[in-house]
Amino acid sequence: MTIKTVSVSGLGYIGLPTATMFAHAGVNVIGVDVNQHAIDTINQGRIHIVEPGLEHIVKKVVASGHLKAVAVAQKADAFLIAVPTPFTGGDYTPDLSYIEAATKAIAPVLEKGNIVILESTSPVGATEQLLQWLAKLRPDLKFPQHDDDVDHDVFIAYCPERVLPGQVIRELVENDRTIGGLTPRCAKKAAEVYRIFVEGELVITNARTAEMTKLTENAYRDVNIAFANELSLICDRLNINVWELIALANRHPRVDILRPGAGVGGHCIAVDPWFIVNKTPDIAHIVHTARKVNDYKPRWVIEKIEQRIQELELHGAKPKVALLGLAFKPNIDDLRESPAVFIAEQLIANTAIDVLLVEPNIEQLPVQLRAATLVSLTEAIAQADVVAELVKHKEFADLNINHLNFVGE
Repeated sequence: MTIKTVSVSGLGYIGLPTATMFAHAGVNVIGVDVNQHAIDTINQGRIHIVEPGLEHIVKKVVASGHLKAVAVAQKADAFLIAVPTPFTGGDYTPDLSYIEAATKAIAPVLEKGNIVILESTSPVGATEQLLQWLAKLRPDLKFPQHDDDVDHDVFIAYCPERVLPGQVIRELVENDRTIGGLTPRCAKKAAEVYRIFVEGELVITNARTAEMTKLTENAYRDVNIAFANELSLICDRLNINVWELIALANRHPRVDILRPGAGVGGHCIAVDPWFIVNKTPDIAHIVHTARKVNDYKPRWVIEKIEQRIQELELHGAKPKVALLGLAFKPNIDDLRESPAVFIAEQLIANTAIDVLLVEPNIEQLPVQLRAATLVSLTEAIAQADVVAELVKHKEFADLNINHLNFVGE
């Protein structure tokens, strides 16, 4: 089967670059999103997110007619779903409502021979749930019923992304991909889709293993970050310089301790391990503990900032605290699950403090932070009584002031 048209549901940090790379390879791409601003922006050849190198390619593929953004799903040969999977409430239960909505949106236009691929980071079993939704919505089509089923009309697979913000374009092309089909034939069909532009190896497995692979990769990183963050807490208690300690320990040829930070954020590492814990709460002990350590770290940072304020002699004047960085990692604009945003929110809630925020990658503060003031680095240093570096943006690299540093040297 020749794949001429690809539909991508969800035009965010993963969906838009993915759609763009398919279009760049010469395929006609229909990008589907519920955000009209995103649709209008993309159709003008511009982007609504920050990702180096992306806008140039978007402009090119929109002009050539290979990429268009729409609000309603249209017919295609392959359908990719790259929508968010947040939590429901405060118990870290995965919310599959976005995936369900995207599934319902494409169901009316599905045809025999189509390929449906879930890319959203999902709990184990999500691809099977997608199958059940489609089977109920389209009883006129045959869907895979078991691993060795070859008699079905629609092919369903799971293929998670594994890209680094700031390097998404290159990594989408070069990185290996794990493709988990509901049947081997489904996986093979999905691999044909990604081979359009992916140069990395396409590794075939089943859907459940592919789902768990993505969760495992990020839980592994979370555990290692938690070790570094816990070291920073221990060193603070014992009056040891954690940066020096880690530098010395890493001289061991088989030790590579990560750098502590203000916490863990983003749409993957701060979220995915909870999907494992939610499915197996009685046995996911290390994964759960790592999550608790990393979730506690921003609260510890707040304690240290408040402690520094108390040490000042301001004679009744209202202290000004400058927080450097709001993104969840350096040199991007992505604030999702950012520990720096949590820290800012908590300090803003303390009406006895004036909060100044420095984030060079955004032009406007999100709604929950607008009681604070977005300022330049120069203004923050000139005005603040306490300066806390939360994210190691390149703009902060040459700071030469006495500030609280929570992101390493």
